[in-house]
Amino acid sequence: MKKIIVAKSAGFCFGVSRSVDMAQELLKEGEAYSLGQLIHNDDVVNRLASMGMKLINSPEELPEGERVIIRSHGVSKEIYDKLAQRSARITDATCPKVKRIHMIVAKATEQGRFVLIIGMRNHPEVEAICGWCGEHALCENLSELENLFKNDPTFSVKPITMVIQTTQTRSNFTECANFLKKMCTNVEIFDTICGATSMRQDEATKLSAECDAMVVIGGKHSANSVHLAEICSRICDNVQFVNNAGELDMDRLASVDTVGVTAGASAPSWIIKEVSNKMSEEIKIDETTVDVKEKSFDEMLEESIKTIYNGDKVTGTVVAITNTEISVDIGTKYSGFIPTTEFTDDGIKVEDAVKVGDTIEAVVVRVNDVEGTVMLSKKRLDAAKSWTDVEEASENGGVLEGTVSEINKGGVVVSVKGVRVFVPASQSGLPKEADMAQLLKQKVRVKITEFNRARKRVVGSIRAVMQKERRERAEAIWNEIEVGAKYHGVVKSMTSYGAFVDIGGIDGMVHVSEMSWNRIKNPAEMFSVGDEVDVYVIGFDKEKRKISLGYKDPAENPWVKFTSAYEVGSTAEVKIVKLMPFGAFAEVIPGVDGLIHISQIANRRIGKPEEVLSVGDMVEAKITAIDNEKQKISLSIRALSEPAPAEVAPAAESDDEEAVVYEVSENGEAVGDADVH
Repeated sequence: MKKIIVAKSAGFCFGVSRSVDMAQELLKEGEAYSLGQLIHNDDVVNRLASMGMKLINSPEELPEGERVIIRSHGVSKEIYDKLAQRSARITDATCPKVKRIHMIVAKATEQGRFVLIIGMRNHPEVEAICGWCGEHALCENLSELENLFKNDPTFSVKPITMVIQTTQTRSNFTECANFLKKMCTNVEIFDTICGATSMRQDEATKLSAECDAMVVIGGKHSANSVHLAEICSRICDNVQFVNNAGELDMDRLASVDTVGVTAGASAPSWIIKEVSNKMSEEIKIDETTVDVKEKSFDEMLEESIKTIYNGDKVTGTVVAITNTEISVDIGTKYSGFIPTTEFTDDGIKVEDAVKVGDTIEAVVVRVNDVEGTVMLSKKRLDAAKSWTDVEEASENGGVLEGTVSEINKGGVVVSVKGVRVFVPASQSGLPKEADMAQLLKQKVRVKITEFNRARKRVVGSIRAVMQKERRERAEAIWNEIEVGAKYHGVVKSMTSYGAFVDIGGIDGMVHVSEMSWNRIKNPAEMFSVGDEVDVYVIGFDKEKRKISLGYKDPAENPWVKFTSAYEVGSTAEVKIVKLMPFGAFAEVIPGVDGLIHISQIANRRIGKPEEVLSVGDMVEAKITAIDNEKQKISLSIRALSEPAPAEVAPAAESDDEEAVVYEVSENGEAVGDADVH
C-alpha cells in the first residue's frame, strides 16, 4: 500500500512563526515596511505583500517616521542606528535564538576576543551576526577553517569565541568544534544551532532511510531547507526539493510505495498540506486509512452490540453537555454519561473543562440494561492511573507535585493526582516548631518514600526534594559564579558583624561594611531575617565554599560623589564627628570624612581639639589634600583664618640676653631664630 509520512517537525519553527504573527498583527493597523524578506519563503512574502507589507532593502529606502519590521534573521547594530536616524517605528521580529548570538559576539568583542562564525556566506542571519562583532572571520565548513589556521599560525594562540548559524547541520558544528579544541589554547565554543533545526534534521535522516522517496518543501535561499535537502540526498536517491505543490514532479513518485515529507522552518502548514493533498490525489491515498486496517461491517456491528461490565475501561466522544451530566458516545448500544460534578469539584466551570467533540477515557461504574445507559467515571480512571504514576515514582525515585489538602496529626496530607500522600512533620521542610497550617493549600513537590497499594498507604518527603533541589541550585551557582554577578536572595540569619543571605542554595555573607555607605553599628539597622534583598558577589572561595556579598549600590559611592564635587583648595561646610588627641574627624558629605590635624584647627597653639571644637559642630574648612588611593582627605580650619600676630617673649632682666622670637608656620609648627649676645 502506498503511503505518505509527514515529519512531525516539518514547517514553521518558533522564531519564524513568531515573526509572521508579528507582521500580521502590525498590518492590522495599515501598511508597513519589511527590511528584506521577512522569511525565506516567496509564498508567505507574497501573501504579506497582499496585506500591505512593502519590501525595502536598506534603511535609506524607508520614508521618515514610517513603521518597519526587522526580519527573523536580524540585522546589524549599524542598521538599527540608521533606522533610528530616520525616526523609524521599529517592530523587532528577530528570532530570540539569533538575538542570543548577537549578545555572545558583542560580549566577546568587548572582552577583546576574536570571533569565529561558522555559517553560510552572504546569508542575512550571518551578515547580521558579523555586524555585532569587532575582529572576526567567517568559515562555511571545516575545510575553510583549516585554511584559516594554515594561512595564519597566530590563530592558535588568539582568544577565540566560536558561534554557529542557527540553521547549520550538527555534523558541521561537531567537525569545526573538535578542530578548534585541538588547535587553540584559549577558545570558547557556543552551540547556537536551534534545537528545532536539530530535531528537524534528525527526523529527516530517519525518514530518508525508511522511505523510497523524499519531498523537501522550502525556499531555495532558505539555509535550513537547503541543509534538509542535502541530508536527505545523502541517504535517499529520490529526493525532490520544492517551493510548493506546483513544482512537484509526480512522475518520479509513480512507482514508489512510501513517500516521506519534511519542510524547512520557513514553510507554512498550508503549503505542506497542499503538497500532501496533491500526492494523495495523484497516487490514490486516502489519508483517513493510511496505516489503519479498515474494519468490516460485521466487526463494527459486533462492537456496537457487545456487552460491557462494571470496571471496563472505555473511550468515547462527548456528544452533549447539560447542567447535570456529560453524554458520551462509546460506540456501543449503551448511552454513556458522566456526572458534571466530576469536572466542577474545584470550582471549575464544566464548559472550561470539557467540550463537545472531545475524546474521553473513563471507567464503567454502573450498567443499566433496562434504560440502556452506562454511568462512567473519569475520576476513577484518573485515580487508577495516578496510583500507577505514584508507584512508578516510588520505584524510580521520581518527584511528584501535589497540593497540601489537610493538616494531620504529626504532619500533612498532600493530594497527588487524587492520591493521599502523608508527609511527616519532620519531612515537611519546615523548622521543628513551625506551624504546619502555613502549608495548607500550597503546591509542593514530594518524593515517595513508602508505597503500599494494598493498604492504600503512601508516605512522602517534601524535605528530601528541597534538599536535592537546593544542592542542584548550589552546584549551578558554583559553576557560573563570578565577581559582580547579581542575585535575589533571602536573609537567613544575622550576626553582630553581618548577615547571611541565601542566594538560591548557597548562603553568602554581607559584612556590615558592605550594607550601606553610611555608618551603621549593627546589621539589624538594615536587615531582618526573612527580608528579600538584591545582592552582588564581591569575592568567593570555591575550595572553602565561601562567598562575600555586597548590598550597597556602587552607583551611590560617596567617594565618587565627593571627588566629582570637590578638589584640593575647595571649601566645604563640615560636621565634627569625632575628637582625637591629634585632631578632629569631620564629615564632608555622608560617608566621607576628613581629618583636621590639631595644628590646623586654630591659628594659635592649642593643647587639645576640645579647646576649640565639640562633636556636632558645623564649621568651614579648606580641603588641603586628597589621597584617592587610600581615600583620605586632609582639612584645615586654620587656612581660612586670619594669621595670628607673632608672639614676642618678655624682655630678659639680664643684659647679657636678647629676646627670642618664634613664628608659627603654615603647617602649625613653631619656628624661629634666637640671637644671643
